[in-house]
Amino acid sequence: MKPIKTALAAMLMAACYVQIAQADPAAPWADLRDPHLDVIPRTAEERDRIATVTTPKPDFSAPWPFEENPGGAQTVRARATADAFSQPAGNLSFQQELDFKVGNGMFRRIWVSPPASTIASDGLGPLYNARSCQRCHLKDGRGHPPEGPEDNAVSMFLRVSIPMADADRDRIRNYIEGTHPTAPEPTYGLQLQDFSLPGHAAEYRLDISYEEFQVPLSGQEVATLRRPTYRAADLGYGPLHPDAMLSPRVAPQMIGMGLLEAIPAQDILSWADPDDADGDGISGNPQIVWSQVHDQPMLGRFGHKAGNPTVLEQSASAFSGDIGISNPLHPAGSGECTAAQADCLAALDGGDPEQDGFEIDQAALDLVTFYSRNLAVPARRDLDDPQVLRGKQVFYETGCTACHRPSFVTNRLQGENPASFQLIWPYTDLLLHDMGPDLADNRPEGRADGREWRTAPLWGIGLTQTVSGHSYFLHDGRARSLLEAVLWHGGEAQAARDAVVEMPPEDRAALIRYLESL
Repeated sequence: MKPIKTALAAMLMAACYVQIAQADPAAPWADLRDPHLDVIPRTAEERDRIATVTTPKPDFSAPWPFEENPGGAQTVRARATADAFSQPAGNLSFQQELDFKVGNGMFRRIWVSPPASTIASDGLGPLYNARSCQRCHLKDGRGHPPEGPEDNAVSMFLRVSIPMADADRDRIRNYIEGTHPTAPEPTYGLQLQDFSLPGHAAEYRLDISYEEFQVPLSGQEVATLRRPTYRAADLGYGPLHPDAMLSPRVAPQMIGMGLLEAIPAQDILSWADPDDADGDGISGNPQIVWSQVHDQPMLGRFGHKAGNPTVLEQSASAFSGDIGISNPLHPAGSGECTAAQADCLAALDGGDPEQDGFEIDQAALDLVTFYSRNLAVPARRDLDDPQVLRGKQVFYETGCTACHRPSFVTNRLQGENPASFQLIWPYTDLLLHDMGPDLADNRPEGRADGREWRTAPLWGIGLTQTVSGHSYFLHDGRARSLLEAVLWHGGEAQAARDAVVEMPPEDRAALIRYLESL
């Protein structure tokens, strides 16, 4: 995309932005419902106001209205400490803040092996990746790959599956059109656990090796990237299936999840263009998954491939797969153990009648979900800095907003839901995009093929070093800086990536400075 030279050109860009965002009632999945049952339909006046406030402005010389508060009324002051992502949303009531704090306690709880004197904390494993939610999402930030032989992979693991046999495809319950059918790996299930209770073998050890290579940039600059190779080493239960597909996953940051859940499904679907009908090289494919909670297909929003439709379902699957904790949505006391792991299946679990037979009951799961929904997004920093403003213009002109959609207005919800009717700036369309062969994991998940990933939200990304103590990005943490993350983009983002390589160094530096302000 050529730089915008005039206000007229900028206004044309904004007009195109609005046109793309118009919903097509005839589009596939146009009747998908939202996660919340209490949505109040928008009036015509509200729709007009929303279109106005979410349309990019032609002037990049000063901050735009409301940009400073990316989480709307939920935004809090940006803290220069590791607690920057751990604050309650700014608009919680007194009672809601109490629920948030109790949920935080559950999120931080260290689970122990059964039986234990505290029935509310036993049930760990027998196979697991971490002993608490906080161990993966340390300080509610993003995880990282192991840093050297002395570091473990507690905030990273490998997903695994095999292609589904043709004879089994017709027997899939709740099959969704466009899904790539896969099956759990027969011995190891759907993810590999690298920790275990005494008497049980861990499933594997994550082994990563890197090959560095250089990328020439304009202005005689050079960036060094590292290409990872992953191996499931020291397998505890025999070899993997010969068709096993592995995918590395780093724990993502937690902020703003309730706001993402409250975005109207139709606003997300209006940007989908799976067949690239407009010929701009950007498709955007909605992930559609079956909701256990609502017993119907819903838009996937959470996870690196948007495999879960709600925060509750994301939380429940993490309790089961990551910690081995049974819950109303995943009732197996043995967690993810398979039929090939007989001792694991036979082990004592922590289910208790006082918790309806689960290791975490619905009430406690709801509290963790409330906490996860209401982690505040920190306010933007340095909005009026000239370099940040220039970087913002570069971000828009380079085409980054084709996937990293800047703003939405959440659903108007009944009651006192703190996510209701907020103007937010997450910089994601929550759709799946082909990111090219270099980022491909070659493992389908739902309607995502082996090259597609959900657009990651960018809010808070500039505080990663402050919160997590590192600057590793992308689904597997291979990028050691924001620039490296940009340079790994391919597929639908190839043109934007190449523009970053070729632009003047001062514009590239301004772009990174803008991202750091988010």
